[in-house]
Amino acid sequence: MRILKAQAPLAIVIVLSIMVGFLMVVVFRYTSNQRAIRIAKDRLKAHLLAVRLFQDQIQVVLISYWRIVRSTGTYLRLAFMPLLYVSIPLIFLIVQIDRYLGYAPVEVGQTFLMKARLADSGSLDQVSLQLPPGLSLSAPAVHVPAQNEIVWRLVSASRGRRNVEVAAAGQAVSKSLEISQGLKRVSPVRLRDRWWQRIFVSGEPPLSANSPVESIEVNYPERTIAFAWMEWNWIWLFFVLSLIFGFLFKTILGIEI
Repeated sequence: MRILKAQAPLAIVIVLSIMVGFLMVVVFRYTSNQRAIRIAKDRLKAHLLAVRLFQDQIQVVLISYWRIVRSTGTYLRLAFMPLLYVSIPLIFLIVQIDRYLGYAPVEVGQTFLMKARLADSGSLDQVSLQLPPGLSLSAPAVHVPAQNEIVWRLVSASRGRRNVEVAAAGQAVSKSLEISQGLKRVSPVRLRDRWWQRIFVSGEPPLSANSPVESIEVNYPERTIAFAWMEWNWIWLFFVLSLIFGFLFKTILGIEI
């Protein structure tokens, strides 16, 4: 069972890469001018061949280089909008999948750090931490006045999803915490404001705009996936595999990219 859980992230990435690789080439096919792309690529190949064949004729080489640049620009212009159609939904898909594959939950008995950043360093000495049953401090809190931060080292005695509360300046804010194994939706940080950053790194509602706490962060361990004798971040592995499958489907379906 433990081996199956360890292989689940790899299986998800492979299946996701096959699906995205196929969808990318299909979307590119129906949102691009295939004939114009084919002509642009053929012209680019012809100019590259001219550089090799007439390399002793400077004038011909210079003209060919200029035409290579122009043909490359034409190709990029033709490919830009189809790539945009593919990239935007792909970015948001990666953000959502990263909630599950980017980090591993904290395991029972494993010590971890939780960090709160305050808007005012003068409130650091007034911050208190309220822990639910099953969680405890394993070391005294560390104050970092230069960064307006306070850091706690915690340990859990049981599994489950819990909320830890940080109280400062008369207000209490909470941060979700996942103690388990396998695949769980994990949010490493909860933020105040910074909506653009929240889209990519936080899976929780924002802190109140008038909260004295700017952020609460848990240092979940980053998840790696063993593949081809290497340890991969899932996003790098996903990009490599989706490109491989994309070019495979491109060849099978005869699509110009």
